[in-house]
Amino acid sequence: MKAKAKKGTLPQKKKLLLKRGDIVQVIAGKDKGTTGEVLSIDRYKEKVVVKGVNVVTKHVKPRQAGQEGSIERFEAPIHYSNVLLYCEKSGKGERLKIRINDDNTKTRIFAKSNIPAD
Repeated sequence: MKAKAKKGTLPQKKKLLLKRGDIVQVIAGKDKGTTGEVLSIDRYKEKVVVKGVNVVTKHVKPRQAGQEGSIERFEAPIHYSNVLLYCEKSGKGERLKIRINDDNTKTRIFAKSNIPAD
């Protein structure tokens, strides 16, 4: 169980190896095996929104007189641990690791195939 933050303190911002625009593969849940593009990342709640994954419907009531209600479909966020960055050369999702180059720059690398991710 997660410990609650004390009142008046900001939540901890997590470092994730994913970026907006990355192609990821879902490894758990109802959309397991599907791939999609990362639309947004919430680093506080450790959640990502993936295009075409975890699509939910929401019934919206009319707010003003004369306005019609509607049914909206949108992608709901999923936990980042349920996705892996997709490697096109190996054709599957793989974990990432960080390699520090000689000039102190960081590079994302697939852990198993040792191919640069960027």
